[in-house]
Amino acid sequence: MGGELESASRQIRSGHLPVDGVVDYRGRPVFSRSTYGGWTSAFFIIGVEVAERFAYYGISSNLITYLTGPLQESTASAAANVNAWSGVSMMLPLLGGTLADSYIGRYRTIVVASLLYVLGLAMLTLSAVSPALRPTEWRTNVYLQRCLPTQYQTVFFFFSLYLAAIAQGGHKPCVQAFGADQFDENDPEECKSRSSFFNWWYFGMNGGMIFTFLIVNYVQEEVGWGLGFGIPCISMALAMVVFLVGTRSYRYCLLTSKNPFTDLAQACTRPFRKLQNQPKLDAELLFHTCSLYRAAEDWYDSRGNEEHKGESSPGILRLFPIWASCLMHAVVFAQSSTFFTKQGSTMDRRIGPTFLIPPAALQSFISISVVVFIPIYDRILVPIARAFTGRPSGVTMLQRIGIGLFLSIASIVVAALVEMKRLRTARDFGLVDLPNATIPMSLWWLVPQYVLYGASDVFAMVGLQEFFYDQMPDGLRSLGLALYLSIFGIGSFISSFLVSAIDRASRNNGDSWFSNNLNRGHLDYFYWLITGLSSAALIFFLYFARLFHYKSKIKATV
Repeated sequence: MGGELESASRQIRSGHLPVDGVVDYRGRPVFSRSTYGGWTSAFFIIGVEVAERFAYYGISSNLITYLTGPLQESTASAAANVNAWSGVSMMLPLLGGTLADSYIGRYRTIVVASLLYVLGLAMLTLSAVSPALRPTEWRTNVYLQRCLPTQYQTVFFFFSLYLAAIAQGGHKPCVQAFGADQFDENDPEECKSRSSFFNWWYFGMNGGMIFTFLIVNYVQEEVGWGLGFGIPCISMALAMVVFLVGTRSYRYCLLTSKNPFTDLAQACTRPFRKLQNQPKLDAELLFHTCSLYRAAEDWYDSRGNEEHKGESSPGILRLFPIWASCLMHAVVFAQSSTFFTKQGSTMDRRIGPTFLIPPAALQSFISISVVVFIPIYDRILVPIARAFTGRPSGVTMLQRIGIGLFLSIASIVVAALVEMKRLRTARDFGLVDLPNATIPMSLWWLVPQYVLYGASDVFAMVGLQEFFYDQMPDGLRSLGLALYLSIFGIGSFISSFLVSAIDRASRNNGDSWFSNNLNRGHLDYFYWLITGLSSAALIFFLYFARLFHYKSKIKATV
């Protein structure tokens, strides 16, 4: 211990300052940028995200098919359940981020969440393979017949499903924040790398999702749900192993001494009081010898005033208008794994004489679009924009988000037009009252709406991730990414509410917009409603974006 402190003291006296606010796996200040953190550590963490997203979407992307199939729920009920589960999955990161930032630390939170994740997925697999836990089924000459699931079977399935959601609540905000922690925002080169990290993070995430849509969805529908749920479980177990392998190379942020909700309460009361004294970062938290106090304290004091200025002046509440105006983008996102999939199930899915594309596999076009567009954006568009604006990222974060919101509206407009054509085709061929008949309209008609949404992800999703990480106080960045995820949680709840309310209202006048026979429904009306609400939300976003002021270290305007 004494030798390590003496070495740290010599480093500081010789002018080699430690990386601000982080330590290595043994709790020592980080002096070597090449040994700890940077892209080497980030690639471990990106690898974890690839495997985790593979597991998560292995469940969520085809969940509506399982609910309307083995569990025999109606289309509207299944869509509401998928939206509710997705909403909970995206809201729980608020709790996970709070625990990580204030009590446990990001690394420990990720490890605990990974263990729960594997347990939840293992139980989900068991619910699909155990004769006692899955609905009884038998095959006639024509159809596969199933008994209704018992209450015990339903409860066990949903308990397993929500256990995975709880685990995701701790895993999701912390992994991305932990990855961004590997880059020092005060170093010009690492700051540029951190902005690029968010792009490649999303690239890797969608790479994992492509394999889900192309492999797992096919296995679930053509081989069996037991193996279809088991593969994501194995993937999550491998993700935990990969994460633990990189333990010695990571940079670890120091825990904040305050609860995040204390900061939020202070932000609410700040207009009514004056803070006369700003606290200084205590060097004793890092160093425990008198010889080290003076060198470290002088440096941390010079950083402390700047840091607290970024925390106390803008506050947390200034992010909420942007947060609220992006909720309709999340409602559009919710349709890609529910009604887009149900649309595809009624269309011609053949490739060749025998192969049928699983409807959920079309979601891979979102990920393929992201994988194609991100290198173009990061390596071509950003340098061009940088030449004109002089900004390291080319455009501001809010400009990037705004472009993404516009593209998501274009996606739902295309979805409405395609659904109108699908309904017209069903009428022209006399298939309106034949819900199990295949409509002679190729599944590829749905591809443009998925591609447009994938392009919107490159701008909106990545922009929101960077925005809520960058603009939060330094010690609360897991909570910042949890706020970003909560957009999609609330969006799923809004979608669920809209579906339930419209289903009840439209059913009184005949067939519901979400009739089990989609040929009698009107998904096109629902898509046009979302288009109108999303357009209004975009107008509000542009207004609030014009008024927004970035943290003082970022000299940017919208």
